[in-house]
Amino acid sequence: MALKDFSDRQRDNFSELQKNLNTQNTTATTKLDAIRDTVERKITQLQEGNEKKLDDMRKTVDEKLDETLEKRLGESFKLVSERLEAVHKGLGEGLGEMQNLTKNVGSLNKVMSNVKSRGVLGEYQLQNLLEDLLTNEQYERNVKTKIGSGAIVEFAVKMPHGNNYEKTLWLPIDSKFPKEDYEALVDAYEKGDLEKIEEIRKAFVKGIRKSAQDIKEKYIDPPNTTEYGIMFLPYESLFAEVLRTPGLFEQLQKDYKITITGPTTLSALLNSLQMGFRTLAIEKRSGEVWDLLSAVKTEFNQFGAILEKTKKKLEEATNTIDKAGVRSRAIERQLRKVQELPSTETIAKVEQEIVNDSKDIQDDLENLIVNPENEE
Repeated sequence: MALKDFSDRQRDNFSELQKNLNTQNTTATTKLDAIRDTVERKITQLQEGNEKKLDDMRKTVDEKLDETLEKRLGESFKLVSERLEAVHKGLGEGLGEMQNLTKNVGSLNKVMSNVKSRGVLGEYQLQNLLEDLLTNEQYERNVKTKIGSGAIVEFAVKMPHGNNYEKTLWLPIDSKFPKEDYEALVDAYEKGDLEKIEEIRKAFVKGIRKSAQDIKEKYIDPPNTTEYGIMFLPYESLFAEVLRTPGLFEQLQKDYKITITGPTTLSALLNSLQMGFRTLAIEKRSGEVWDLLSAVKTEFNQFGAILEKTKKKLEEATNTIDKAGVRSRAIERQLRKVQELPSTETIAKVEQEIVNDSKDIQDDLENLIVNPENEE
């Protein structure tokens, strides 16, 4: 009986426990469902908020990217446009410069091809050398150096005519530029054609000899000119080619009295002439200096005589002043007598002596002042 009751109570307790467990399980399930619903709702809200924020961020980023990209692309296109415009402008200027250069080369070629223009070029270089190394009074341009001839030399240096500084002795200088023969000779050297070199060299030497003969016949006329003339070649390469030909330089001096020069050798020659001109100027001025010194000597002698006269006058003035001192002391003595003898007659007598002494002193001083002017 007791065991049965215990068993019933245990069964009832178990049923109650089972019932409580079921109730708690149901409650827990309900709470879990509520929590799950809440979590799901929160997650959904969070997802929706994140998506909205992401959309906003995406929109902002897109706007910034579009704005920045548009700005950068605009700046890049502007820079590229400016660069292209500058390049186009530079190409235009370069094309213009190339055209100008082509024109200048063409003009230079025409100048170098024209005999008269080449002569002007050589004359211009010769003029520059003369202007740099000589004064305007030491040379002339376009001078008729030969009497009875109308030939005019480009430049002539004024040389002294012996000891006669007033008469001019001309040194004629003429420029030559045998361009065609020289260029052909250079071309033959580059090709190594020995036969052509020899052929053109003969023509070149012949042209130089002809130029030397022309200078001799047209411009050299002693004693109005020097016995020799100067042929100026405007380029050192031309002068070097003349020197390269054996005996040509010496032959021109011997046969035609012509000295060949290039820019360097002519500069040295003009420098030597300038030194000679300075020496002659010193010699010319030395006579004038001696005349001036003689005049100074004469004036100095006269100055010594004047000093001697002045010395004598000073001595006379000293003597006169000494006499005036003696008279002055005599007047002082007379004045003391006046103090000692105050009678009317004595005072009158002393006054008369003072007047006489004062007059003598005044006469001496006037003679001292007037006599020097009269003696001079």
